[in-house]
Amino acid sequence: MNQPLRFFRFLAAILLLAMPALHAADTSKIILIAGATKKVDRPGHHDYLAGCRLLQNLLQQSSGIQAILIKEDWPVDESIFKGAKSIVFYTDGAGKQAYLKNPQRIATIQKLVDDGVGIVSIHQAVEFPPQLAELSLDWTGAVYKKPRAGRGHWDSRHDQFPDHPVSRGVSPWEINDGWLNGFTFVNDMKGITPLVWSGKTHVGSPQGGEKDVVAWTFDRAKGGRSFNFSGLDAHSAFENAGMTQLLVNSILWTAKLPVPKEGFHCQANKTLIDSFLTPRTSPKAKKH
Repeated sequence: MNQPLRFFRFLAAILLLAMPALHAADTSKIILIAGATKKVDRPGHHDYLAGCRLLQNLLQQSSGIQAILIKEDWPVDESIFKGAKSIVFYTDGAGKQAYLKNPQRIATIQKLVDDGVGIVSIHQAVEFPPQLAELSLDWTGAVYKKPRAGRGHWDSRHDQFPDHPVSRGVSPWEINDGWLNGFTFVNDMKGITPLVWSGKTHVGSPQGGEKDVVAWTFDRAKGGRSFNFSGLDAHSAFENAGMTQLLVNSILWTAKLPVPKEGFHCQANKTLIDSFLTPRTSPKAKKH
């Protein structure tokens, strides 16, 4: 065999061996951590597992996305975080978050934050306990602090969005959701971009101002990105295509992926959405 042919065959073999590594480098790993889902509750209510399973499907509709689901609270093997581009928390809050359970877990997430990994907090995950207020400011850009902070269910319409990559392809939606609002943000709202507003007086209008902000991005000082959304009390909220588009865009934006002008592909009809519901026992009816 002549020398040039032998060389090119050798080069081809090296390239074939390198292909898996090249493919892995092109893949963005997203970790979805679902909080514990109560076995006795209304179907869809605080169904964190269903929401994360659906998001896994929606995120992987885009090429190059590896969405890994942690079914309840915290991974058995923390090495799963290696190489992650973003971590999504959809859980209970006020200290019930498993990732805030002990200093070791907090340190694990803090290392990811310091390394620029995206952090996403959905629904009650946005509420840190008072003793971790500074941590909340560092990770999310805000803190849920009473008496300013509030929560409740009300109707709202969302049809005004800022000129930001995560708003691409987001259509208006109307909903009766369970919201947390009245957050206290970092000084001068540095790095904060409000995305969605909701309150009992101004409903979904930006006129509600800072106290009505219920979704925002946070460009962290050390270079990482965070996204926070206090709605999604029930799984049925995913039937609102605009809300779903905002979530998917924002999660992948925190992974530092460029958002297409029409938004990331994330199609889901009611049949697909409902297929992820966690089987549950309905609570007993209250006696009058």
